[in-house]
Amino acid sequence: MALDSSITRLRPVGSLTDVTRVDITPETEKSGVSFKELIKDTIGGVNKLQKNADELAVKLATGDVEDVHRAMIAMQKAKLALDLTIQVRNKVIEAYQEIMRMQV
Repeated sequence: MALDSSITRLRPVGSLTDVTRVDITPETEKSGVSFKELIKDTIGGVNKLQKNADELAVKLATGDVEDVHRAMIAMQKAKLALDLTIQVRNKVIEAYQEIMRMQV
């Protein structure tokens, strides 16, 4: 299986998430998509998933939700997105620390 130069990320669409591919190539860099914007959008998507899960949890607690499965799925999506974000952060910090330990 050949590696390609693209990253899969989650982008919120309504109450669901849509898996899209963001191509990281020189054309993408020219179009204005920076690493900072990519991280900001991704964290914003995780935040929206968390807010949606919180709203559904409140509705579930008050008995206002019609579909319990939808609430549970939203909570699991938010949990998985947050777990992935934390793991990526940990790997970035680990890589930074490794670079800082290198002797020049």
